[in-house]
Amino acid sequence: MATSFKLPKLKIPKTKSEWVFDIIGLIFYVGSIILLITVWNSLPDEVPAHYNALGEVDRFGSKFELLILPIIGGFLLLMMQAFEKFPEIHNYPSRINKSNAEQFYLNSRKMINQLKNVCLILFSLLAFESISIALDWNNGFGGWFMPILIVGTVIPIVLLFIRQRKIK
Repeated sequence: MATSFKLPKLKIPKTKSEWVFDIIGLIFYVGSIILLITVWNSLPDEVPAHYNALGEVDRFGSKFELLILPIIGGFLLLMMQAFEKFPEIHNYPSRINKSNAEQFYLNSRKMINQLKNVCLILFSLLAFESISIALDWNNGFGGWFMPILIVGTVIPIVLLFIRQRKIK
């Protein structure tokens, strides 16, 4: 960050889209935890623990490994929530100034919000996939999961750069 002024602290209310993303992300996250609790006693001792790029199970592990997914999701939720709350610590181009700081902050905060909630959804889907394979509900998402993961995480970043270029 090569700005010649100290970035201001601004109080910018959350937008409707940020609230909607938060609600959707939390529904998936909490839903995956409820599902895991509900089916815990029905799970076999070994469940899918890792997938290759084609979405095929390439390692089985203890059902306790499924607890890693909501733990990582919770950690990401807390950390990214903190980054959302303090947009003045984000990295910005040198053209940021007092008149456009609010636009930069909002744009950056929206990207963090979208990434946070995409991560919550993806970790929840991964938990659901492992549970559904372990309980023979279906064969999982197969080769669709990796492209969804890549697109889901790249789109918010690309949108950030597109919107950021339009800021004067």
